[in-house]
Amino acid sequence: MKNKVILTAAITGAATFPSQSPYIPITPEQIADEAIGAWEAGAAVVHIHARNPEDGRPSSDVELYRKIITSIKERSDVVIGITTGAGVGMSVEQRAAPISMFKPELASLNMGSINFSMHPLLERIKEWKFDWEKGYVEASRDYIFPNTFASLEKISTIMKENNTKPELEIYDTSHLYNASYLVSVGFLELPLHMQFVLGVMGGTQATIYDLVHLKNTADRLFGDQYTWSVIGVGYPNEFRLGAAALTLGGHIRVGLEDNLLIDRKELATSNKQLVEKMRRICDELGSTLASPQEAREFIGLKGMNKVGF
Repeated sequence: MKNKVILTAAITGAATFPSQSPYIPITPEQIADEAIGAWEAGAAVVHIHARNPEDGRPSSDVELYRKIITSIKERSDVVIGITTGAGVGMSVEQRAAPISMFKPELASLNMGSINFSMHPLLERIKEWKFDWEKGYVEASRDYIFPNTFASLEKISTIMKENNTKPELEIYDTSHLYNASYLVSVGFLELPLHMQFVLGVMGGTQATIYDLVHLKNTADRLFGDQYTWSVIGVGYPNEFRLGAAALTLGGHIRVGLEDNLLIDRKELATSNKQLVEKMRRICDELGSTLASPQEAREFIGLKGMNKVGF
């Protein structure tokens, strides 16, 4: 894997809104097609959320997930990672249901509770496409994204039972210490795979200083028993932190879940476009993108033939 980079594409998410961009995929068909486009452009992993196909609201409906992931699997060998973050107000059981049912190779595990707000969008969005969006954004001002030790223990146990590798979502330094504790009591197993999530309002912000601090802390806690990737929320954070990861030995996530712009004030028209731009940056800096199979071997995944879909 020397000079190889695992590129993850986060296809749609739960914290971007149809009123922000007409290019956010909503239906299962759109989400699956976007995942295939990202894979064709070089993504080794796709990170999947589901949305209500009628209005784009985040959804925990396992049948929507089934449509998305079976379509992707039929057309590609990309690693399919499923969220357990899902969306505001969902129970732990709802968030974990796709893991129990589909037994994916990879799934996100958010490593601590944080304030998670989108309320500054109230001043930026002048027209709302769907009725639910404005209230959802307003409510985030008073929202705590709950990831208690009880829920971490429950979801990590479900993942272990289904041989699904946790992708630890690290929004703050304390989340690394949470991970270290869960390793010490047996809920997580080394080596770990992490996403450093930088730029969410309520979490650590998207600076090089904070990225280096997280990496240094992870090095102290886990030595060489972890792999990591970085998410920079928004433009230009997505590309700047991706470039920084290349110099620090990390991997990269891009996608319409995290960033809607391909250039300053220019909307990205697809996840594929974002992957292609990050691929050009990798090429310029002497790195090449890992294949899905190389990503499986490096992260330590069970293989597509052992999933439940």
